[in-house]
Amino acid sequence: MIGTLLVANRGEIARRIFRTCRALGIATVAVHSDPDADAPHVREADAAVRLPGAAPADTYLRADLLVRAALAAGADAVHPGYGFLSENAAFARAVADAGLLWVGPPADAIAAMASKTRAKELMGAAGVPLLAPVDPGTATADDLPLLLKAATGGGGRGMRVVREIRELTGELRAATAEAVAAFGDGEVFAEPYVERGRHIEVQIMADAHGGVWTLGTRDCSLQRRHQKVIEEAPAPGLTDELRARLYGAAVTAARTVGYRGAGTVEFLVSAGKDPYFLEMNTRLQVEHPVTEAVFGIDLVALQLRVAEGGPLPAAEPPQPSGHAVEARLYAEDPAHDWRPRTGTLHTLDVPEGPGVRLDAGYTDGDTVGVHYDPMLAKVVAHAPSRAEAVRLLARTLERARVHGPVTNRELLVRSLRHPDFADPTGARLDTGFYGRHLAALTTGPDPREQRLAAIAATLAEAVRPAADAPGPARLGAWRNVPSGPQTKRYRSEPDATEHEIAYRTTRDGPAPESGARVVRARPDRVSLEVDGVTRHFAVAAHHDQVYVDGPAGSYTFTALPRFTDPATHTAPGSLLAPMPGTVVRLADGLVTGGAVTAGQPLIWLEAMKMEHRVLAPATGTLTALHAEPGRQVEVGALLAVVQENAQEPAAPEEHS
Repeated sequence: MIGTLLVANRGEIARRIFRTCRALGIATVAVHSDPDADAPHVREADAAVRLPGAAPADTYLRADLLVRAALAAGADAVHPGYGFLSENAAFARAVADAGLLWVGPPADAIAAMASKTRAKELMGAAGVPLLAPVDPGTATADDLPLLLKAATGGGGRGMRVVREIRELTGELRAATAEAVAAFGDGEVFAEPYVERGRHIEVQIMADAHGGVWTLGTRDCSLQRRHQKVIEEAPAPGLTDELRARLYGAAVTAARTVGYRGAGTVEFLVSAGKDPYFLEMNTRLQVEHPVTEAVFGIDLVALQLRVAEGGPLPAAEPPQPSGHAVEARLYAEDPAHDWRPRTGTLHTLDVPEGPGVRLDAGYTDGDTVGVHYDPMLAKVVAHAPSRAEAVRLLARTLERARVHGPVTNRELLVRSLRHPDFADPTGARLDTGFYGRHLAALTTGPDPREQRLAAIAATLAEAVRPAADAPGPARLGAWRNVPSGPQTKRYRSEPDATEHEIAYRTTRDGPAPESGARVVRARPDRVSLEVDGVTRHFAVAAHHDQVYVDGPAGSYTFTALPRFTDPATHTAPGSLLAPMPGTVVRLADGLVTGGAVTAGQPLIWLEAMKMEHRVLAPATGTLTALHAEPGRQVEVGALLAVVQENAQEPAAPEEHS
């Protein structure tokens, strides 16, 4: 029996495992890097061990430090969570060699599935359908489109879609470099890229006594950068015949490698309904809560039971009930190349209610940093039908108060309400969803609603004590109250729309010059009447940021000074870091004085486990280069300057 468990992970998965441990009476040990010293998972554990440093390579990826931490804290078992070393066979062996119990599959099973190329060979020999591999060295235009994939690791790293044969060499080099940086293994393979394919997976749970459960299907087709965004169980629109084929292949995969514990077998299902084996994840998945909701089980509790040597509770799993959908709330800006965002998370308040579950890695006041994945939380809704679960999740996200870095919350709400996602047959769900719809899903908010929110922000400030008001400091704790109109300027985030709101101070309080009638105005809540309908807005100010949650959505504004500071201007052609991160590489031959072309990738930044390219804004000459590999940069740091080539004067017209 496990008495004390160390979780070799961080964030929401550590907190989720601790939750089950508390219910089972198991003591918990957290590990933490220096930036995570006061993280929620550390605060919730019974004990914690420091891993000196910040970068994952120095902390959560150090197997020796993790084993030493478990022994020092008196733990008798280790749970790896997901990511980091969760699928590292050497770590599993090191845990066992130290006399500790490993909560996961056997090391040999992990090793067998660790390389996607070797796993495919194993599954092919067992009769599981595969996509035919393509040799990148001999590929021709007839083989396109191709998908390049890192043989090890996951999370979308080291993956590229190639649609033009001339791009193959460069994309192969880029995928290899990213795989080396992320996983320490540069092996990359190629296979046909299936257009409009669906990502379908089967959850399994196996014990050491011959029992294997198949716990339904999940559809994880909505992805960005090959990383999942919205997942659901069961996968909609599958025929009984296809579902049986998927279950059979998943059981075959588990039995072939002598699997124990929780695992997921992933498939790509083509438009013709043919399933192809992708990989087996030898760990708990991020999206496991949707399966737990539908089957009414605790997968972590089952993992612990199996690790202790116990059998599965029954020969067959419980019967599923209803439908569950999960959305991953990321600190990122989908409208600007999915850039991760950092900063203080002032408020994360997701409405509670029947059928709603929140698994969060952050709480109010925590800092979202640059070292780790930008996922803030997972929000799950469970209901009797798919349509009801989707509706509940969309409205829950819409009502959530998320104050801090820019997030993908609005994208999630719009995705859940998109006709292609709402189709109950699943016929219009595929991994190309965001490729087709991202532009429409990231359009700015309704201008009228946004302006009403800006009016609410203005009125809330007007009645707020001067010392607490956002924006530039005022002299003393009083303000002049002139009879003429006052103005307040805001810039909305992240669409950068500027609003100037004029209002007058009357005997009854502040009143906008136009747009709405004030029903009530307090520093934290404003009610406005428009066209006979009263709308309520919750307002919160943090320094120069103002967050407004209204009936039609949530809005973030930055309070602007009356006059623009000339010092904030940058020279034309300046390339600024779009987010804090690390410079990982430069374009080949990039030097000051060299020629560049518009759209050419010049600098690669890594932040929050993702790479981002900085492109040349115009064709011209690189006149300054401040970036170098390994350099840490803050958002807005000057990386380089490109001087655009002068336009050739137009030839004079000839007149006859």
